[in-house]
Amino acid sequence: MDDEPGFDDFVAEQTDALLRYGYVLTGNPHDAADLVQEALVRLCGAWPRVRRKDSPHSYVRTTMARLHISVWRRHRREHLTEEPPERGHHEVFPPDEEQGLWEELSALPRRQRAVLVLRYYEQLSDAEIAKVLGISAGTVRSQASRGLDKLRSSLFSSPATLRSMQ
Repeated sequence: MDDEPGFDDFVAEQTDALLRYGYVLTGNPHDAADLVQEALVRLCGAWPRVRRKDSPHSYVRTTMARLHISVWRRHRREHLTEEPPERGHHEVFPPDEEQGLWEELSALPRRQRAVLVLRYYEQLSDAEIAKVLGISAGTVRSQASRGLDKLRSSLFSSPATLRSMQ
């Protein structure tokens, strides 16, 4: 994009980090790639305005979080299929030894997962998370508490987890 200086460099430098962030939000590499693609399309349209700001990376992360939330607000139903999808592996996603935690995280409801990802992966404050997700700070705290409780109970009740801790 010759008419948009810096956008190509930004995409080249940030794609892997954005894919990891998308994976943590969605729990699936294909949805993560779709989320990153849509966020970068929106960034491209806003690049002349955003590039003058301090952090285009923050703009993209916020866009990804909002896109992810809008998807689960529209589609609150599960789509059952006969065959489960094949699990792919991409080098930017978590290694096998961390896979159990990511699977447990992906089992959480989307709002709880989004709050935990923004709090612990992106290290945002409750106020920042509330702004990104469009919810109150109290809702952020309650969703984080519920999500952590579910993670603790599922991780510590799993036989594989208990064996690995011994």
